Order: sequence, then structure tokens, then C-alpha cells
Amino acid sequence: MIDLAWVRTMARYNRWQNESLYAAAATLSDAERKRDRGAFFKSIHGTFNHLLWGDHNWMSRFTTLPKPPISNAQSTVWFDDFEVLRAERMRFDGLISDWAANIDAAWLTGDFSWTSGAAAKRLSGPSWMIVTHFFNHQTHHRGQVHAMLTAVGAKPDDTDIIFLLDPDR
Repeated sequence: MIDLAWVRTMARYNRWQNESLYAAAATLSDAERKRDRGAFFKSIHGTFNHLLWGDHNWMSRFTTLPKPPISNAQSTVWFDDFEVLRAERMRFDGLISDWAANIDAAWLTGDFSWTSGAAAKRLSGPSWMIVTHFFNHQTHHRGQVHAMLTAVGAKPDDTDIIFLLDPDR
């Protein structure tokens, strides 16, 4: 089972990795970011959009934030302008960090229920596992973005979480 320190570490890791990936992506043209690269969400830009959509969707379940105004099927095209997407990502990472800083330890030990659009039904599970999924989903898709960026010669930071031990991060 996870604890509060793990949740806060993962929120910090999320923010660090997003800053790195967006900085590397900013070195590319808009056309390069939006080029279909054969990834699940096609492009770097589309995957960034889906990641933000997924985080927003889960945070709307964990908090009082509203659901995203679009469906999963539209998640890759939520923000067309890269700089607007980047600003929203950075803002939202702050919300995730605030949530992680204030999460209740008892909540992590309970059960959590939500309505899944993908499964089209009500689901339940241990809160700690749902939060683990939330952060795992981020890591999974950020890995796809990292691979696409490095394939075109961009230079994002290393993704190893162990580097969070560096006091400069």
C-alpha cells in the first residue's frame, strides 16, 4: 500500500517530468509536435493533450474540480495551441501538487467508487490502488512522449525517479 509520502513524491515527479518534456517539445515546430508518429495517441501533441485530459478526469473524481469539457475520444485535440496547452499543464500540475499536499491518509486506506466512461459502469476499488493508477497512467504516456521526442533529436531529462534525490530538483 502507498502512503502520503509516496503520493507527494509522485506529484513532484509528475511536475518535474512534465516541465522537462514540454521544454524539449518547445524546441520542435508545431508541425513536428503534431506529426503522427504511430503512437497510441498518434503525436507528441495528441499524447500531451490526452495526459492532461486523463489527469483532469481523475482529479474531478478525487476533488470538487469539474470534469473535462470533452470526452476521451476528443482528448487528443483538447488544446490546439501548444503554448496554451503548456500553460494549462503547468497550472494543472500545481493543482495536483496541492491535492497531494493535502490528501487525507485515512482516505488512502478506504475504498473509492467512480463511474467509468470507458467501461460504461460504476467501478470501485481501494483508494490507494486508484491513486497508483492515476500516477502510473501519467508515467506510461510520458514514456511514450519521451520516446517520440528522443526519436526526433529533442533532449528531455532522464526519466529515472531516483534523480528526484538530487537537491536541485
